Amino acid sequence: MGLQTVFRAVIMGAPGSGKGTVSSRIAQSFALKHLSSGDMLRANIEAKTDLGLLMKSCIDQGQLVPDDVISRLVLSSLRGLEQTSWLLDGFPRTVAQADALDSVYDVDSVINLDVPSQTIRERLTSRWVHLPSGRVYNIDFNPPKKPGLDDVTGEPLVQRDDDSPETVSRRLKDYARQTQPVLEYYRSKGVLETFSGTETNKIWPHVHAFLTRKIPGNQQALGKA
Repeated sequence: MGLQTVFRAVIMGAPGSGKGTVSSRIAQSFALKHLSSGDMLRANIEAKTDLGLLMKSCIDQGQLVPDDVISRLVLSSLRGLEQTSWLLDGFPRTVAQADALDSVYDVDSVINLDVPSQTIRERLTSRWVHLPSGRVYNIDFNPPKKPGLDDVTGEPLVQRDDDSPETVSRRLKDYARQTQPVLEYYRSKGVLETFSGTETNKIWPHVHAFLTRKIPGNQQALGKA
């Protein structure tokens, strides 16, 4: 009984919901290993593994990567982490993927960030980028010193296609349609915890308090809450 128990969690949230920020804070504060399915996919494509080549072929042809291929990728990356507490980000995205994960691991908690679509639209459509450096500005809370120009080089800023109002609306609709069944799946298992709000810094203390209660043993890192 004195042994530290492994804690496994999934984080879900629409593009622009603050998932990246919350994930990094969870990883720092609770010593969980943050695992992004997107990072796994890119690493396998770059390394030209069998799975990577298969996924690249799908992507090059404009096809969705099949559930079983994504599931194999993630589960193979989790292999060897049996004694490690982790936070899975970007997977599962379908009920089939959730079933595949469930067949191998018990998920202790699913953290769902519920941010209003209007808030996300405002966040993402206010985002402008200096492409050569990757510097990101936000017209509302991190504007450039001169409108439309990078602070360092003075070169023009651009808005990514993904951040155009039309694309943002479509991505949000796609996310809601695809993930609602996954949320229902985890709700039925009693492991779904939803955190609602419009500001990441106000949502975070509630996530932190929840995980402080949930994570067994003294597993918190020294990171600040």
